[in-house]
Amino acid sequence: MGKVFAIANQKGGVGKTTTAVSLAAAFAIAERRTLLVDLDAQANSTRALGFEEDPERKSVYDAIAGEVSLDQVLTPVDGLPHLFLAPSERDLYGAEVELVEAEDREYRVRGLLDGTRNGFDFILIDCPPSLGFLTVNALTAADGVLVPVQAEYLALEGISQLVDTIQRVRVALNPSLEIAGIVVTMYDERTNLSRQVLEEVRGVFGDRVFQTVIPRNIRLGEAPSHGKPIFLYDIRSRGSEAYLNLAKELLDHEPQGVGSRTP
Repeated sequence: MGKVFAIANQKGGVGKTTTAVSLAAAFAIAERRTLLVDLDAQANSTRALGFEEDPERKSVYDAIAGEVSLDQVLTPVDGLPHLFLAPSERDLYGAEVELVEAEDREYRVRGLLDGTRNGFDFILIDCPPSLGFLTVNALTAADGVLVPVQAEYLALEGISQLVDTIQRVRVALNPSLEIAGIVVTMYDERTNLSRQVLEEVRGVFGDRVFQTVIPRNIRLGEAPSHGKPIFLYDIRSRGSEAYLNLAKELLDHEPQGVGSRTP
């Protein structure tokens, strides 16, 4: 059964989507069959993988609404034969309102993945930058949460509410949920601030903070505008190297047999 990670931080601009797309692509490069679920109505992951807006294309919203199965919206990603996308569109904004009165409102995404996760080694969910029903759905469906934290002032304040939400979801909805790791992003080794933030985050979260830090890198910022993950845009960039190392950390910590399915 595939491992499910929610990539979440209610604060925008912390590298959440870049982390989701880059990790998914890195797993695919390692020949792990991987699914990226774009659960953000901004559809940034969808665009970053080269899919333009298309009202006719079935999306995650259609699956959540019960109109199609999740398998029916899966789309292969060009250039990465082991990577598939469940795309998002702007109509996903309506799901937050529609889920309020749904009987299984916290379990809708989990139900969709139950019929899909056996076909993948890894499933990554790019959450919206909020703690609404869609993010709670992702946390309820996930085995672990990956938290990107920007190396900036008050970084810890930005994740305190998320940690509280994770604890509440664990108690009420998903007892097996854990913080799989915290990754420091947009790190600039030349500045005292970045070094201080990294030290502070590691002081609070200890070994749950990845050894790999993601540098502030121009090529990482450029790649989405070309509709390509960093490895297809500039494999030699520092950003590319960092995300490959991050994926290796995750793979090295997986139990034997997990994420090792023959493609």
